[in-house]
Amino acid sequence: MEIKYICSLLTVKDIQKSREFYEKVLKQEVELDHSENVSFKGGFAIHDRKHFQELVDNGSRNDNTNCNTLIELYFVSEEIEALNNKLESLNVVFLHNIREQPWGQKVLRFFDPDDYIIEVGESMESVVKRFAAQGLTVEEISQKSSMPVEFVEMVLNS
Repeated sequence: MEIKYICSLLTVKDIQKSREFYEKVLKQEVELDHSENVSFKGGFAIHDRKHFQELVDNGSRNDNTNCNTLIELYFVSEEIEALNNKLESLNVVFLHNIREQPWGQKVLRFFDPDDYIIEVGESMESVVKRFAAQGLTVEEISQKSSMPVEFVEMVLNS
């Protein structure tokens, strides 16, 4: 089973202020801006803290009061069901099992031994292909996934 590291994600109080800091002060270039989540070239992202908390809590959070929710490590895998089963067999503590995010990506989150959050999701390429298989148009896929039309077209034409 392949699991690919994507980036570290910092949760921030003010997404616009943080974006401006990383762009203007540290001269980082934005790769994708999804309003609540901004990815920079070079492998890190920032996420609005309140929005992130809504995503990870959502009524199913385990009672882990030592949870380190200010940072997470993000990975992708095309075998998240198998990974979920493996983690369960190892008695890993989950923040939540597989769930679909508002932009259509299936993800799971769990804790490392120091209570940091690890997220593993399907690739956005897989999300695009799944939506296309459901009959959505390029524009509908772009709207639903928050991915640029150019990305959707590239995935569907490859």
